[in-house]
This record gives sequence, structure tokens and C-alpha cells, in this order.
Amino acid sequence: MSAPPVSFEFFPPRSAEQKLVLESTWQKLSPLRPAYLSVTFGAGGSTLDSTRETVNALLGESGVPVAPHISCMVRSESQIRDLLQRYREDGVERLVVLRGDRPEGMTGPGPFQYANELVRWIRREFGAAFHIEVACYPEFHPESPSPQEEMKFFRAKVDAGADGAITQYFYNADSYFRLLDDCARAGIDIPVTPGIMPITNYRQLSRFSDMCGAEIPRWIRRRLEGFGDDGASIRAFGLDVVSGLCERLLAGGAPGLHIYTLNRANASLLLWQRLAGEAAGKPAPVR
Repeated sequence: MSAPPVSFEFFPPRSAEQKLVLESTWQKLSPLRPAYLSVTFGAGGSTLDSTRETVNALLGESGVPVAPHISCMVRSESQIRDLLQRYREDGVERLVVLRGDRPEGMTGPGPFQYANELVRWIRREFGAAFHIEVACYPEFHPESPSPQEEMKFFRAKVDAGADGAITQYFYNADSYFRLLDDCARAGIDIPVTPGIMPITNYRQLSRFSDMCGAEIPRWIRRRLEGFGDDGASIRAFGLDVVSGLCERLLAGGAPGLHIYTLNRANASLLLWQRLAGEAAGKPAPVR
């Protein structure tokens, strides 16, 4: 069986119950031999300590490389320097560097306003100690004034020293391929890995999408709305939609898939099994 290259994203648990759920999740997903596991910084930078605790637990127990998210929204350069020194000592070799949300209670500008500033600072302070991933947006960041400005912001992160990029999730493959075309025209040649959000709960997905600007195509929305509270039908339809999307992305040259797990294993596991089975026994679709 040939399996697609994947990475999985988790968020730090906030309770003992959530910690048990996450442990069960990574134990199911780690045997799939992912390239790495990423751990988010938390909304508003509120879980910095929890992020480090989760990173260390995964490093010690999962047997898989771990990439913590690093946010611009810290209070001082010394805070981020100490954190990165500890991560390097812990064996972390990959970072996901983002602008992030302002922490609660933080007033005034922090040391970094944009992700490209933080990437450049990490390169200056730590050289090539870390492989740096940054974010990009096939359907554009909700704060971007234009597609041209969005590409300008992305290019600034690449020029600052980013090694690769992970996209916001999307359900229209053409938006990803258009992003690659725009990157080629802009001279951006780092790997751009699609971010993939399994569909398991329509209300939750709709809320997430409204917040981050990810589009749910009308035909998908109408199908999901039609299932009402039929969770089994939503999950089955979601698996068909997302696996089809992933097959097209991989066939079109995507370097891998970064799956947003929401700390649950089943949807990601079923998706991986579907894709591995397709790769082993069926011709891949063309772009």
C-alpha cells in the first residue's frame, strides 16, 4: 500500500479529559508515519505553556517529529528567544511561524507585527537550526485588501527565510492550483502544502469558515444542510468530498497534506486509509 505524505495538527488540551482524547488521537495517527505533528499556539497566545507541554509529551512518546506553532504576539524578544532555545534543546527542528492573535491583556505593539518579521528574526538569532513553515491563503486572508497584496505578504515571508508553507483549508482545488501559478509568476519556489479540514460537523465547520474566510462551495453547503442532524451521512459525504479533493491535489503535484485533526483521529484515519487504498489500486485523477 502506498500512502500519501501527511502531517497532522493538534491543539493543546485544556483539561484532563481533553488530554486523554489527544493521547488516544496521536496513538492512532502516529503509526501512519506522518512527516511531523504540529501543535498550535492557541487563540490569543493563551496556551503558550500548554503548547510546550504538549510538544514535549509528543516528542517523548510519539516517536514522530513535532513542530510547535510560534506566534508574533509575544511580549518581548527575550520571551521568544528563551522559548526557542528550550525547543532546540528539546530536539525540535521544525517551526510553524504565524502572526497569531493578540494575547489577552496585551497592550501596545509587541516586538513583531507580521510573520515575516518574526521569520527574519529567527533566522538572524538561530540561523538554520529550524525548518520554518509559514501560512498562505488560496482564498486570501480576510484582512488582505487584494490578491496582489496577499502575494506580496507571502513573498515577504519567503524572502525572510521560510522553507515551506501550509495553506488555510479550502474545498476548491482550483484555488490551490491558482495559488501555485501565482507563486511561479512571483518567483516563489518553496513547497506549498495544502491544509485539509475533514468534514464531520457542519455547524462547527460553518462557524470556523466564517471566522477564517475559508469558502464552503454552495453545492457542499446545500448537501450538508440537507442532512440535518444525520451525523453519519454528514461524515460519509464529507469523506467522499475531502478524499476527492486530496486525490486531485496530490495528482496535481501537491507535496503532501497537512490535516487539521481538531484532536480527533477517526476522520483523519479514514481519510488516510481511503487515499492509501486509492493510490494502491486505482489510477490517480489528473489535474
